[in-house]
Amino acid sequence: MQTLKVSPNRRFLMTEDGQPFFWMGDTAWELFHRCTKEQIELYLENRRQKKFNVIQAVVLAEEDGLRTPNEYGELPLHDLDPTRPNEAYFDVVDFTIQKAAEKGLYIGLLPTWGDKVVPMWGVGPVVFNPDNAEVFGRWLAQRYANFNNIIWILGGDRPIVSDKGGDKRELWNRMAKGIRDVRTDWLMTYHTNGGRVQDSAATVVHQQPWPDLVMYQSGHGEAEAPTWKDAATLYALEPAKPFVDGEINYEDHPVARWPAWDPKDGYFRDHAVRKQLYRSVFAGGCGVTYGHHHVWQMWDYHRPAKNNGFELRPWYDALDRPAAFEVKHLVDLMLSHPYFSRIPDPSLFLSGAGEAGTFCCATRDKHGEYAMIYIPEAGLTVELDLRSLQKPYEVSLYDPRTGYTHPIEGQFTDEVFSFTSPVNGPDWIVLINKA
Repeated sequence: MQTLKVSPNRRFLMTEDGQPFFWMGDTAWELFHRCTKEQIELYLENRRQKKFNVIQAVVLAEEDGLRTPNEYGELPLHDLDPTRPNEAYFDVVDFTIQKAAEKGLYIGLLPTWGDKVVPMWGVGPVVFNPDNAEVFGRWLAQRYANFNNIIWILGGDRPIVSDKGGDKRELWNRMAKGIRDVRTDWLMTYHTNGGRVQDSAATVVHQQPWPDLVMYQSGHGEAEAPTWKDAATLYALEPAKPFVDGEINYEDHPVARWPAWDPKDGYFRDHAVRKQLYRSVFAGGCGVTYGHHHVWQMWDYHRPAKNNGFELRPWYDALDRPAAFEVKHLVDLMLSHPYFSRIPDPSLFLSGAGEAGTFCCATRDKHGEYAMIYIPEAGLTVELDLRSLQKPYEVSLYDPRTGYTHPIEGQFTDEVFSFTSPVNGPDWIVLINKA
């Protein structure tokens, strides 16, 4: 497999030979900790077939990953000491990275979940300081130095700087240094806590010397989290860096606020997930990460469930939920058009852009060869300004549930296109291509 790098315009990712790489991630945080090798191979093959290409997994896992052994009875550290890794535990990690490479998948590898660094919530315990963080980062990098299919993700759902957690920039910078001392060509980023980017680690991460791309988390703490606003904030930062929403609303997660996670308002279904997938990408993201509430924790009947997941299904059944099948249509759409010239462009809307649940999002080719407009609900009317696009236009309707393209009914007036989204969606993408 080829290592990945940042595109020349600093907005996207690409392979070594210059081919577009659209980040289509999945959260499998507990993969190393709670799965056998046979289960891991089943999971990886399922995700490969659905066109995922980045699997986000944690070495020192969230669910008491230091004191509860993996499926083979092994703990990751001797005496909770990051400078004394247990070789037997890493046999599963080795297997996973190798199998992923064989299937053309990249591993978004988190050395540790954030509760081992910042005791804000979670079971911990805190075991890291700047010195042993650098040692652990270097040890991991040396172990996997020959693998090109690794993207390093530091952090683990925690801010770098906060009132409660303190300033952890030195610690993470030292861990990054340990990894970079071994190889400088791996991509590296940081998994932030959820919430608006102004309140999370994302803007602080951007200022550090080591991240190649920025990851933020719109999360599952509210319905219609404004991922497009977070994207606009990151798009405006200098110097430009690619960014990705690395944890959107999990499919089948309760629609509720932390820490109650009361499911009285229902669950995020595939429509709610599609909204965040498309709006984060159309607002400038170099990709996006899907997640399922039971897959990330590898839930099975013999385990307690997280976050009031009363509507329970084991992870191996949850692999085939509707939105997991539908991500491939986003991948196909983004790779079917000129890739590195794409920009977000809210100015395409003359009217009808909406807000919150009805917020529409537009992206286009900077040379005017195409535009894509995501309309999240049925019965919404938009007026689009086509002056930035090349004539003659060819307009169609893309179905994010099936990947099919359909004829469209709308009205042209000079260089304005008016359109009302069909009732049988609910969500649609208007495609405007140079004929």
